[in-house]
Amino acid sequence: MAVLKHELRQGRNALVIWTGIIAFMLGVCVLIYPEMKKQMSEISGMFADMGSFSAAFGMDKINFGEFIGYFGVECGNVLGLGGAFFAALLGISALAKEEKEHTAEFLLTHPVSRGKIVVQKLCSVFLQIAVLNVVVIGVAVLSAFFVGEMPEAKIFALLFLAYFVLQIEVAAICFGISAFISRGGLGIGLGIAALLYFLNIISNLTENAEFLKYITPFGYTEGADIIANGSINRGYLSVGLVLTVIGIGMAFYRYSRKDIA
Repeated sequence: MAVLKHELRQGRNALVIWTGIIAFMLGVCVLIYPEMKKQMSEISGMFADMGSFSAAFGMDKINFGEFIGYFGVECGNVLGLGGAFFAALLGISALAKEEKEHTAEFLLTHPVSRGKIVVQKLCSVFLQIAVLNVVVIGVAVLSAFFVGEMPEAKIFALLFLAYFVLQIEVAAICFGISAFISRGGLGIGLGIAALLYFLNIISNLTENAEFLKYITPFGYTEGADIIANGSINRGYLSVGLVLTVIGIGMAFYRYSRKDIA
């Protein structure tokens, strides 16, 4: 477990910073809702009539004036995009950084197989994502309680579950890519997360691009759909889980055969 402990220690500062920023922004979004609520009836109608813009963010399907609708759009974007960026950075650097920092030779001289190294690094990535989500959920619940707005527990749980799975998927895909590169690849990780986010926006704009929801994890985290249907789309989610497994499998396959100089 030495590799796991080392990874957690090494990523501690980044975890604290990202968790603090996302939790703070989410908390602020919830805390300002009472002030927004006073003007929300007019704002909700305006957003619903903004055509393509409303469709891009799912605001044509929910009541933006209700707390759960507001939370699903505003707060969901904070956790979805912020969490995806954090997960991408964790995944893309997990294996590649050993070569970039020239520590691979030292690591591989220890009596631990490459398979175990991959497992422990993957566990480190998933544990950090789990910690971020636990803190963020706590802040969101406390903030909602403070402003006197407590949505249906099932919908609340589904929203957070969807974003957690999204982060796991993004991390797994980037983790797989990390085994193929020899540099940090932070730009690659951030680019993948941003691309997946915009693919979902494009899929919301036209029915001809709706198939993109099967590619991007943001398809099954669409707050408007989860709130309206009371469930996560199983079709999109199933593809996401398959891509997660593929990403992890790629990491094991490549790293076990990789010539690390």
